[in-house]
Amino acid sequence: MTADLSVIGLLLGASIPVQVVMLLLVGASLVSWTIIFTKRRLIRRTKNASDEFEAAFWSGGDLNTLYRSATRTKGGSLGMTSIFESGFREFNRALQAGDSSPEKLIEECRRAMRVAQMREVDRLEQSLATLATIGSTSPYVGLFGTVWGIMESFRALAGVQQATLAMVAPGISEALIATAMGLLAAIPAVVAYNKFTSEVDAMIVRYENFLEEFTGILQRQAQSPR
Repeated sequence: MTADLSVIGLLLGASIPVQVVMLLLVGASLVSWTIIFTKRRLIRRTKNASDEFEAAFWSGGDLNTLYRSATRTKGGSLGMTSIFESGFREFNRALQAGDSSPEKLIEECRRAMRVAQMREVDRLEQSLATLATIGSTSPYVGLFGTVWGIMESFRALAGVQQATLAMVAPGISEALIATAMGLLAAIPAVVAYNKFTSEVDAMIVRYENFLEEFTGILQRQAQSPR
């Protein structure tokens, strides 16, 4: 009887440890693609929101009007808008209190913006570690399945006097499928991780630049006669 060498047939005919390895890799791949689509959507929303905010901010409009617009944003402010909102809120609070020197006022605004920046960066970096873990461990998990499958194939041949290619091929094939699945889970995760990391780093640079520029604007307003 001819052995079923199709992918489905090899998966169903694999040993229990190899099947467990394959199920783990399928699960890792599903988690990876879920993170990829979710993170891609979040980074795109953050970029678009930051672009729109920068265009409004540098258009020379009134900061109070821009602040009121930011606070009314549906779903809460995002990206650079959140940093601006935190800094300007602290600036107005300190001015209304009237008991802070310009230096202390600016320091408090900077601290508030730093906290908002860390919160936004954490939002962007969330789940990237999971992608990195999947990308780095999936090939080894697949390799474990391959090694186990090959061991089982040779163990089955131990009691056979004359081995043929037809006897070895199914076991070797199912073992190699585990490696292929490991690579299929790892490659998209690694590519996405590198791409997202680069985009997050670029957003961090934009946040840093805006924070310093906005701090300068607040400093000039704090030192101007009221």
